[in-house]
Amino acid sequence: MIDYEKMMTHVRSHPFPLMFATISGAHLYGFPSPDSDFDLRGVHLLPLQTVLSLDDGEQTVEKEGIYDGLEIDLVTHDAAKFFGLMLKRNGYVLEQLLSPLVVFTTPEHEELKVIANSCITRHHAHHYLGFAATQWALFGKESPPRVKPLLYTFRVLLTGIHLMKAGEVQADLGILNGSAKLSYLDDLIHQKKTGAEKGVLDAADMEFYQGEYERLTKELEDAFEKSKLPEMPTGRDALNDLLVRLRLRGVRLLSIDGLAGQAQ
Repeated sequence: MIDYEKMMTHVRSHPFPLMFATISGAHLYGFPSPDSDFDLRGVHLLPLQTVLSLDDGEQTVEKEGIYDGLEIDLVTHDAAKFFGLMLKRNGYVLEQLLSPLVVFTTPEHEELKVIANSCITRHHAHHYLGFAATQWALFGKESPPRVKPLLYTFRVLLTGIHLMKAGEVQADLGILNGSAKLSYLDDLIHQKKTGAEKGVLDAADMEFYQGEYERLTKELEDAFEKSKLPEMPTGRDALNDLLVRLRLRGVRLLSIDGLAGQAQ
């Protein structure tokens, strides 16, 4: 059970206004351990004075620690940086934006989710292929092997395959496996959700998992080749328009605050 009110503490204490805050990581992927931390992700808006100055400002805000008994890792990007990442075949930001585990939202968040559809390309497959290779290498180096990197490997491969075929970002491995029907994934998910965050495999059938990794990698490569998704994102103008409106809205709010102060 996610305590959203405790998550809201970080929204209220954030140094900048937030467009949205969602939960990512193992909770989004459908296999949190009882002791998993909470990956809180979002978009903040830097003051116009900072944007217009020579100072880059805090393009990224990071904070981690234990708060009210919850281990939380918070990362937010300024809107301009986040929007730029949306145009660079970055699957992470799309997953964070479209996460159904919403802690805080705004009308602009809903607008951005619609624009996200025009930022999806067939080349997002490279993001998922690269991350799968990294997680597989991590899995192979550890002794004894852990469940987590193995699940991450299969999660990103199935997410990428689904994206190439359906044009939809789906990060929940349980939902993805509803179509893939890989019984060993159900077993691994159960082990991860009922065990410790750093739980290990009782007996790692490396040859079997190697074969599955290679098979799913090939399936994602084939799906990329056959995908009818666009080559390039088409949402740049919409993102630019939204960013300008967000910046100008900040100016209006600042003006209203100033007038209110004078009235007092």
